[in-house]
Amino acid sequence: MANRLRGEIAAILSGQEYKLCLTLGALAELENSFAEKDINALIARFATGRFSSSDLIRILGAGLRGAGNRVTDDQVATLQAQGGAAGMAKIAIELLTVTFGKENVAGDVVETSPAPIPRQERDADLELAGAEHKHP
Repeated sequence: MANRLRGEIAAILSGQEYKLCLTLGALAELENSFAEKDINALIARFATGRFSSSDLIRILGAGLRGAGNRVTDDQVATLQAQGGAAGMAKIAIELLTVTFGKENVAGDVVETSPAPIPRQERDADLELAGAEHKHP
């Protein structure tokens, strides 16, 4: 059973349940494969919410290996998930979210931006701020 507090998730791939985890070693692997200089650059890359098929293979492969599965990226490329490519993306986003927190990962599974402030409320705040700066 996957322990989300340790950054683990469970996923069904090609009909078999796997555990995935982005350990420090797996994150170092991703830094190298994406040619990012550090973990902050890696987080910024994932925060865009844009993933190629190759990105998904690398992320899922690193997660599988981080959880102790002996699998190559070529083998990961042949795995299937319910929902097809979208299902694979959902698994990758869940793994990244468990690892980095939902505020650092974009995608349809997580909310990444605050709701906009309604115009009337924003204008009222600006008027109030302007009145506070006027001296009698």
